[in-house]
Amino acid sequence: MTSKVVNFEIEKETKNSVRYKEVPEEGQAPIVGSLYVQKWFAGNSKNIQVTIEKKD
Repeated sequence: MTSKVVNFEIEKETKNSVRYKEVPEEGQAPIVGSLYVQKWFAGNSKNIQVTIEKKD
């Protein structure tokens, strides 16, 4: 199993969600791109981290 921590920063707020854009590591392409998180969970967070696990 391989895991990767991906960092995101706020891009835009919509009516019920917050759109975050991925901050890729230098020299690497984005893995996810954009991510929508519901406002009830995101709160006022400007940055979030997501861990992705690849199960083979």
